[in-house]
Amino acid sequence: MLTHAHFDHIGFAERARRELGVEVWAPEDDVPLTRHPLQYTRERSPLAYAWRPGARPIMAALARNRAFFPTPIEQVRRFRRDEGALPVPGSPVVVATPGHTVGHVALALPERGAVIAGDALVTLDPYTGAIGPRLVARAATADPDRAFASLDPLARTEAPVLLPGHGEPWRGGAEAAVALAQRAGIA
Repeated sequence: MLTHAHFDHIGFAERARRELGVEVWAPEDDVPLTRHPLQYTRERSPLAYAWRPGARPIMAALARNRAFFPTPIEQVRRFRRDEGALPVPGSPVVVATPGHTVGHVALALPERGAVIAGDALVTLDPYTGAIGPRLVARAATADPDRAFASLDPLARTEAPVLLPGHGEPWRGGAEAAVALAQRAGIA
């Protein structure tokens, strides 16, 4: 299950699909990214952040692990951002959170008291090395205004635990994480 299809989040998906028969689900507006994961819309070049000392070890780890060379996913099952609960184990509820990517979604798990935020809100920005709830830098954000607007649906989940795509889980509640992200702004 993908919240979005940037290059650094799809690495194992095609292998799991092909070798293990795992069905890969993706938000319908991000399906083109599953086939071309490096062709994503962003507001600023990643090179604008290359000088930041906090980003260097993260980018080096991504390079070592070949994250910049993902295998495209040949076959995905699309889901809509207004789909509601998906018919998979855990019955995650789709929460539309566009902005990071055009089709980005979060997945709420109300019975577990958690929301998988993906990159709608992270606790570690890989482009700056900054820690704490925030939006990912403009080098990986398609539309910052939509990304900020998408924080509200995350807060409305009222999940005690937020699971970001980058960084440590946030156990202080989705509402508090959103408030901190709004104050942090975007790099």
